[in-house]
Amino acid sequence: MLPNPGELNAIIDRALAEDSAGADVTTSALIPSRLEARATLVAHEPGVLAGLLVTAAVFQRVNPDLSFVQTAVEGDRIERDGFVGTVSGSMASILTAERTALNFLQRMSGIATLTRKYVNAVEGKDAVITDTRKTAPGLRLLDKLAVATGGGRNHRMSLADGVLIKDNHLAALQSEGVTLAIAIKRAKTRTTHTVKVEVEVESVSAAVEAACAGADIVMLDNMPPSEMRKAVKRIAEGCTVEASGGITLENVVEIAESGVDIISVGELTHSPHALDISLDFELKNA
Repeated sequence: MLPNPGELNAIIDRALAEDSAGADVTTSALIPSRLEARATLVAHEPGVLAGLLVTAAVFQRVNPDLSFVQTAVEGDRIERDGFVGTVSGSMASILTAERTALNFLQRMSGIATLTRKYVNAVEGKDAVITDTRKTAPGLRLLDKLAVATGGGRNHRMSLADGVLIKDNHLAALQSEGVTLAIAIKRAKTRTTHTVKVEVEVESVSAAVEAACAGADIVMLDNMPPSEMRKAVKRIAEGCTVEASGGITLENVVEIAESGVDIISVGELTHSPHALDISLDFELKNA
């Protein structure tokens, strides 16, 4: 799921342009071009590392002569004050790249850390943890890569990856007299056999109706675990059951014990806590 070099460079270039990396007036005014430095990335809280490839690429985009060396591995759990890696070369270039590189690394590591907490919480259960499309605009590839690094799985990457019939779709179809069963049939006949059809429901009866109408996946939206358990028992085998909405670390175990196959967690990417990582400099020559 790694982005290809072109995609990754496009993401990084947008971030650098947003930061006006080519017009760093502070560094230009204060830092002589002859100065070289070595800087160490240090984690100030424990967590799971993600985004080292992106971090290295940021430094390379600013100055191809910068050298980035990892001292930790993607997906590793790092402890407080643990060393992540070092970058060496032009001090001016490192300073210009610093904030953008840290923004990617901190966000991705925060996502991976939170994902690992959810994955560990349901360890031993049959349910798997997935993300959603609630990602930062323009950063979906990296957000979902961070989820995978943390041990989670990826839900749809985009609207093209599967049919997901939600309440607003059904509300829009009501004016035509289209029932849930008709909507599912329509979706199946108007897409290829390789495309799965998922339906979001809010009650046990709707879940059973969707499964009986041929839905490949039934999403139980914001349902209490007790109702999820009832839905799972009544849905025939062969239909995947997903829990979504209102998932927290406090209730995820109970939800996993309801028998659902998938637990999709929007929190993983819509509000992660960025891992506290800084760049500490050591001047190489005066």
